[in-house]
Formats: sequence, structure tokens, C-alpha cells
Amino acid sequence: MQETLEKTKEMVDYLASVNQILKNNNNDPSRLIPILQQIQEEKKYLSKDVISYVATSLGVPVAHVYGVATFYAHFSLNPKGKHIIRLCDGTACHVKKSHGILNALYEKLKLSDEKRTTDDLNFTIELVSCLGACGLAPVMVVDGEVHGQSTPALANEIVEKIIAEETAAKGAN
Repeated sequence: MQETLEKTKEMVDYLASVNQILKNNNNDPSRLIPILQQIQEEKKYLSKDVISYVATSLGVPVAHVYGVATFYAHFSLNPKGKHIIRLCDGTACHVKKSHGILNALYEKLKLSDEKRTTDDLNFTIELVSCLGACGLAPVMVVDGEVHGQSTPALANEIVEKIIAEETAAKGAN
């Protein structure tokens, strides 16, 4: 029963934050993309439920909201981790062996091409076509911080540091 109450509270809090985003955008259907961006910024992805809720709240067809959410590569319909690791696989990075970094991250986090988010939703790996920093190849961006001339060892070091910080934060609570 306690678990059900906690899930219900989480859902109410979640919808309250979505309602605030809708309100901040005047429930204006022409602001659909910024609304979806703000929801994803907060929740890391767009669930099917939130897509339906936004459509109903804005008075537009669910198919329209879903179409926008699936058209733009920026939007994700799958949960993402708290920490996002974007690894470039553009030409310069690929030539400088970005796949070695990817394989090291996959091994460290027990992930694969089919599974890019850890079960605890702590990490997500995204392979991207270009990060616009070819002179620093291979490049990865971790939580918005650019790491140029990356190596498998550096990638593992960064992940270890994040895990240590998360563990310390949990211990402090």
C-alpha cells in the first residue's frame, strides 16, 4: 500500500510540474516544441502518458504531439539516465578510435548498442554524428562538459568519479 501511495504522489508531482510548464507557455499549442523541450529537460524523456496529457491539455490530436516528438532527434521517448555521455563518432573521432572509448564505456556500465541506459537510470550513452569539436578528436561530452582527446582510460576515470560522487551524496543523506 505504501508503494502505491508513493507512486501516486510521484505521478501527482510529475503532472504538477507538467501543468506548470503548460501554464508558463499559456497552454499555447503553437509553443508545442518549447513545451516538449522543457518537459524533457526536467524529466529526461517524453513518456507516452505525458504525450497524451500534453495533447489533451493543448486540445490537439495525440498523433500531432507524437509526430513532433518522433520527428526531432532531440526528443527521446525512452527514459534517460541522470548522467548523459555523448560520444562523437563523426569522421575525425571515428578515425581516432572513438569506438574504443565506446567499448570501454559499454563494458564499465554493462551496456550495449541495444541497451544504452543503465538499469538504475544513472547513465545513458548517446553516440552522435558530430559534436563540432573535430580538432579535439575523439570527443565526448559528459553532462555538458567537453572532454577532448579522450581515451578509454579517461572515460572510465570520469565514470568512476561520477559513481564516487553519487555514492558520497547517498551516504550524506
